[in-house]
Amino acid sequence: MALLHRAELRPTKLELLAAWLPGRPWHPTDADVGGGLDRVAAYRFDDPAGEVGIETILVRAGTGPVLQVPLTYRGAPLAGAEQWLVGTCEHSVLGRRWVYDGTGDPVYAAALAGAILGGGGQAQEYFEENGRREHRAPSMAIATDGRQLDVPEIRVVDRVEDGDPTRIVAGPVELTVVRRVGAHAALPGHRLTGAWDGQAVAVPLAYATAR
Repeated sequence: MALLHRAELRPTKLELLAAWLPGRPWHPTDADVGGGLDRVAAYRFDDPAGEVGIETILVRAGTGPVLQVPLTYRGAPLAGAEQWLVGTCEHSVLGRRWVYDGTGDPVYAAALAGAILGGGGQAQEYFEENGRREHRAPSMAIATDGRQLDVPEIRVVDRVEDGDPTRIVAGPVELTVVRRVGAHAALPGHRLTGAWDGQAVAVPLAYATAR
């Protein structure tokens, strides 16, 4: 379960991404995009420890491709992860948050492996106001194509190849995150797929294989 706050972020998530995305090797050239950055859809995973927010956002600039960006939100810097820092923002309820590209965060790797191999699915989202919880409907549907398997424990990310797709090596698991959604042929491994308003046919989002 993801417990959300009706809060103000400065800068906003889209403002952080608009500044960070152009430096990624998988970001399209200026000729492919136009206008500002728009949110297409998003989904969340649970952190069992309840310390890290895990949200994957799909965004698009102009008529460019839909880009998938997993993010983690932390209340303190993640040691050794400076290269994966997207930026910091001020949350009107929680205070300063450190926002990371999730592909370099072991909490995201563990959550993605659990979703694909263990069939964990996305977190149910709730707002809490005046002691009452209000459910927020998901903006997209995700699913896996394999049976539930044993999910190995992931404590560290050993290596990240930041391309499209992005390859994450984390202990006994290799994870692959599609950056330009819908632009790739099928890859080996168990799949996570997603569909949203305007994308009725589910497309691959990520893959997981045992090493």
